[in-house]
Amino acid sequence: MNKKEYYETITQENAAFVLIDHQIGLYSGIRDIPVDELKHNIVGLIKASKVFGIPFVVTTTTESMWGPMIPELQEVLKGVPIIERTTVNAWDDQRVKDAIEKTGRKKLIMTGISTDVCLAFPAITAVGKGYDVYAVVDASGAFTVMQGELAVARMVQAGVKVVGYSNVIVEMLKDNANPLAMEVYSCLDMPFASLVNGLNKYFSKK
Repeated sequence: MNKKEYYETITQENAAFVLIDHQIGLYSGIRDIPVDELKHNIVGLIKASKVFGIPFVVTTTTESMWGPMIPELQEVLKGVPIIERTTVNAWDDQRVKDAIEKTGRKKLIMTGISTDVCLAFPAITAVGKGYDVYAVVDASGAFTVMQGELAVARMVQAGVKVVGYSNVIVEMLKDNANPLAMEVYSCLDMPFASLVNGLNKYFSKK
C-alpha cells in the first residue's frame, strides 16, 4: 500500500460501500456482539452512508443454505441490486469485482458476516489489489470471540483499516457545520444522540 493512503481521509467522493453476506442464517451464529447491537450498527451505518450518496455493492452467498439478507437491511437497501454468489471470498466472483471496479472508488467501507471469512478474505484481497479498505468491525460479526479477534489481527497485518461504525461516517462528515450533520447523526443513532439533540435544541434557542 502507498504510504500516503494511511493519511488520506475517506470522503463521500472517494468511498464505496461493500456489504457482504448479512443473511438470516449467518446472523443466528453470531456470538461476539449482541445481534440487536449489530443490527443497530449496520442499519445506522448504511442509512448514514446513503445520506452521502456513496455507491453500494451488495452480495449474499448461497441463499439456499444461509437464507436471504436480514429484513432490516432489505428495507433500507430497497432498489439496490443484490449479487448472489457461491464463492467463499466475495472478490473471487467476477460480478462482485466488476461492480466494485465500476464504482471508480478506491476506498472501500466493508462489512461482512462472518468477520473472519466474509469480511476478512475480500478485505485482504482488495488491499492486495490497491484498494484502501475500512473494515467496520462492530457492523460485522463472528461465530466466536476468538475468531473475531484473529480476523482483526490478520486484517491489520495485511494493511486493512479496522474501524467502528460511527468512526468511518464522522471521518466522512469532517465538519459539524456540514448541512448534512444532523441527518447523519440521526441515522447513526449513537447512544448519546438524544443528549446531543437536546443540547442542539437548547443552544438553538439562545
